[in-house]
Amino acid sequence: MDRTPRILLVEDNPADVDLAQEAFRECEIRAHFYIAQDGQEAWDLLTNSGPYADVRLPDFIILDLNLPRLHGRDLLARIKSHERLRRIPTIILTTSNRQQDIEACYDLLANTYIVKPPRWDEFLGVIRSIDQYWLHTAQLP
Repeated sequence: MDRTPRILLVEDNPADVDLAQEAFRECEIRAHFYIAQDGQEAWDLLTNSGPYADVRLPDFIILDLNLPRLHGRDLLARIKSHERLRRIPTIILTTSNRQQDIEACYDLLANTYIVKPPRWDEFLGVIRSIDQYWLHTAQLP
């Protein structure tokens, strides 16, 4: 059985999607990525709606906050209030370092809140820490 982790990356900026995937490759982390460009697309994927009827649930979610159609906080609230989805670890990875956003996400039961670092080497460090903790230390549901 293939145990390559399935990661839902919810990010509306194509350059940031490419950056994240490149960081995983550079860190030699194998993963299957589902990409959602807005909160509604992510919700449809998670609930197997429409074209996503056969998509398996991700092992964890990397979620940006500032998304079109359905804001990241609203998506997080839906995920954490849904019986089948609430156990999926959800990592907030965003540019916002506002205390209000951090507290709101933890109030909505985010598992981790990470501010996107501005430098490539720091971003690689974030990806390595996600890999080390979520893929090698934590036991996922």
